[in-house]
Amino acid sequence: MRRIIVLFIVAAVSSIIVAWYFTSRENATSLAETAIKEVPVHSVSYLPETTMDFKMAASSAVDQVVHVMSSGSETVRYSSPFDFIFGGGVEQQIPTMSSGSGVIISNDGYVVTNNHVVKNADNIEIILNNKKSYKAKLIGKDDVIDLALIKIEGDTFPAMPYGNSDEIEIGEWVLAIGNPFNLNSTVTAGIVSAKARSLGMNSRTSLEAFIQTDAAVNPGNSGGALVNSKGELIGINTAIASRTGSYVGYSFAIPVNIVKKVVSDLIEYGEVQRALLGVNIYELNAQNAEQLGVKNLEGVYIKEVTPGGAADEANIIEGDIIIKINDNKIRNSSELYEKIGTHRPGDKITATIVRNGKEKELELILKNQNNQTTMKRADKIDLLGAKFKALSEADKQKLGLDHGMQISELYSGKLRMKGVNEGFIITKVNQNKIYNVKDIENEINKSNGGVLIEGVYPNGKRAYYAIGIE
Repeated sequence: MRRIIVLFIVAAVSSIIVAWYFTSRENATSLAETAIKEVPVHSVSYLPETTMDFKMAASSAVDQVVHVMSSGSETVRYSSPFDFIFGGGVEQQIPTMSSGSGVIISNDGYVVTNNHVVKNADNIEIILNNKKSYKAKLIGKDDVIDLALIKIEGDTFPAMPYGNSDEIEIGEWVLAIGNPFNLNSTVTAGIVSAKARSLGMNSRTSLEAFIQTDAAVNPGNSGGALVNSKGELIGINTAIASRTGSYVGYSFAIPVNIVKKVVSDLIEYGEVQRALLGVNIYELNAQNAEQLGVKNLEGVYIKEVTPGGAADEANIIEGDIIIKINDNKIRNSSELYEKIGTHRPGDKITATIVRNGKEKELELILKNQNNQTTMKRADKIDLLGAKFKALSEADKQKLGLDHGMQISELYSGKLRMKGVNEGFIITKVNQNKIYNVKDIENEINKSNGGVLIEGVYPNGKRAYYAIGIE
């Protein structure tokens, strides 16, 4: 009997223990499930809560961007193998045509575009988005930066407001507006991929500090607008990086802060007032920094200082590293050129340099290429649109001349419009003999309304041209 009671007690206790175990597991599971249910769950999206809307910016900008069509001519020399032995050859003017885009920047009709769009143009036509057409006049150009300013006359035009290219940020949305492949008023979108990008396109200067974007840009977009979400101009589309000649993901625009300065110079002085620091620099990298004993790779290293230049007078010396211009950080040479490129000779700037590991602020007064702070106005001789060179002794003997200046390069200007070809030798202006460029300049400056130019071509053909000087 006692054994039966003991077995009953053991069985009862075991049942209680098993029941407690399963009950505790159920409670634990329900607690875990409750905890999971209490955690907030959100859907994952790579899109922002509000999508960028470009409709207003695009609707106004398409009326402020124009189609630029230009025509002109260029000199082509045809020769045979015999010409290399006996001399000679035939020069011929062949017609040229170009098409691109431009941006109206003032209500009275000033339009900015790329210089290569209107290069060698005798006639420039502007077509607005409303299909109205206007003849345009070339006001001035800057073939170093590749900008040109032209003007149309008429009613009040819709002008695009300037933005500030210093304020744009990498990743910011932008619009590219132009006329690719003659498809008028085409709008594409992308982001700012990089700033102060140098492509090494221009061998004459390192003044390249492009805004890089992935907005689609193709032939015909040159001179068109790069616009921010407010509809403000932040750059002039200029180039693409492509092996095919068409867009492959990389396009480049001249920053509007440089554009504003060039436009202002051309309107006020007729030519660009280029400010210089007066230094030669190194772009710092891991290799040369170690050789130069420099630890920080940001900034530009002063390799050489031009005597009498802006840097020299501010006591900048070889070995200094420029890390700031005013309040703008300088990380590479493109950023330095961009900041200096917005100034004129005579402007005061503050340069922050590193010397012997210590920062130092110096004030500079920028100068031009002649180490002067004065502005230079376009001369009347520039209206001719030509470069000249002295005659070789062989040419003098061949043509029986002891004077004259030969046209070495011809571009858009009075001479081209009159049909003058490259190679023409100017022997007289207003019946006065020409020995050098200064003689040509003096005769033009003395003229009142026009000049008579006499000369001869290398094949002995003489020619006379009456040139109006406005």
